[in-house]
Amino acid sequence: MKIARSVLAIYILCMKPHVLSDEDRALFALVDEAAFVNPFSESRIRLDRVMGGRGGRGLADALARVRAVLERLRVRGQGRVDGYGVEDGRLVESAVLFDVFHRWAPDFDRLILRQEQQRGESLAAGFVVEALAALAEAGLAPAVALRDVGMFYQLRRAYFFIRRELVGSSPAMQALRVACWNNVFTHDLRLYLRAMVTRMEDFSTLLLGETGSGKGAVARALGLSGYIPYDPATRRFRENFAGSFIAVNLAQFPETLIEAELFGHVKGAFTGAVADREGWLGRCRPHGTIFLDEIGDAPAPVQLKLLRVLQERVFVPVGGSVERRFAGRVIAATNRALPVLRRTGQFRDDFYYRLCSDVIEVPPLRHRFAEDPDELPRLVAVILERHLGTDSASALQERVTATLAAHPGRGYRWPGNVRELEQAVRRVLLTGRYEPVAEVVSTADRPRWLEQLESGSLTVDSLTASYCRTLWDRMGSYEDVARRTGLDRRTVKKYVERGEALGGAVKVPGQPA
Repeated sequence: MKIARSVLAIYILCMKPHVLSDEDRALFALVDEAAFVNPFSESRIRLDRVMGGRGGRGLADALARVRAVLERLRVRGQGRVDGYGVEDGRLVESAVLFDVFHRWAPDFDRLILRQEQQRGESLAAGFVVEALAALAEAGLAPAVALRDVGMFYQLRRAYFFIRRELVGSSPAMQALRVACWNNVFTHDLRLYLRAMVTRMEDFSTLLLGETGSGKGAVARALGLSGYIPYDPATRRFRENFAGSFIAVNLAQFPETLIEAELFGHVKGAFTGAVADREGWLGRCRPHGTIFLDEIGDAPAPVQLKLLRVLQERVFVPVGGSVERRFAGRVIAATNRALPVLRRTGQFRDDFYYRLCSDVIEVPPLRHRFAEDPDELPRLVAVILERHLGTDSASALQERVTATLAAHPGRGYRWPGNVRELEQAVRRVLLTGRYEPVAEVVSTADRPRWLEQLESGSLTVDSLTASYCRTLWDRMGSYEDVARRTGLDRRTVKKYVERGEALGGAVKVPGQPA
């Protein structure tokens, strides 16, 4: 058998490589580009239309064209990746992966839905055997094919959870979905495949946004989308992703208990510690994610210990002496103004810089409604469907939306964001109306420059300086303020320094100080 395989390998090497026609190469080049582009981007939508050919309507037509070409090549004995030169072989491989991924996508989706509902061990995924066989038939090496089916599972989960958890058609939400996909796979999927699939635990994420804006939903979408290898011996993926995401709200624990909750403790570490107890970090699996909500409330000693977790990937339980390894990924979130906390020493700079491998800002609801008024009925429909089911949601959406649009009205700022909107929908269902609690903003909380703006006594130059300072207090980055205002970085820095003297940031109802 070994001799026969060796002879076959020599025969293949001696054969003249197949060459794609110009037309097939052009199609597969489009497929290669589409396979590695962010699926939530405008570029992917355009590529699906182009791949579908003249009159093509999107992905279905693109898949039909690709499959027809692959079948023609297979019939001619030209369907194996290893029968081509380097460049054509790469394009054929991309076309094969594109086809196999979408052919078994419904099976992956069914597995995701079943697995999400079940805790415990990973469910059987026997259909992956067929996908592996298809990849082997196309000439992919076994190790490469195994990696690819793990990627198929990850790609499908990421698309499923980002699309489901982050609902909305406003530009801000479209940008958020793009940012989340890049957070999982980086901005360059080829780089991710080549070097970063098993190294993403080194890249932590910081989520910023107002209370109730959806930071938890973003964290959940990211945390459920990690890479999980496939085990051909058991015909299962090695972890149940449903148990791989751990969310911990640091604000719910007294300061004296946060360390024990995170790191665990040994017996006798303190009064009441009658047995060893594993903390949240110890429960996080190798392919899992821990979400530390309200990280701005973490006391300095906890920040220091978490800094070591991020730097060295180890921690020690309270009262213990033996180091434990942390193998998961860290996502943290806060609604507090970190620049202010850092200036006052309440939030360590070294901890901040270890947390912010990626910083994602979750947009407030008022920005989403300002960008796209149709965002309100879409969100109402989702909330109704979640509580009442599809049929009832369809019947009630128009009535609930009309009620909210009339009062509190289109100009309402929604200080509680999505969380408030959910309660507003419930209130309308119960009482037929929604009366938000009046917000009281003390005049002492109003910066001097805002009063000058309302009285008409503020110059354009001073207004720009004050606005830049407001943005900097919330974003903490000259580059982010420059992008938001359209100014260059040096100009922004100059205005930020001037804005502090003019009275600092605006305090907006519902926005952290």
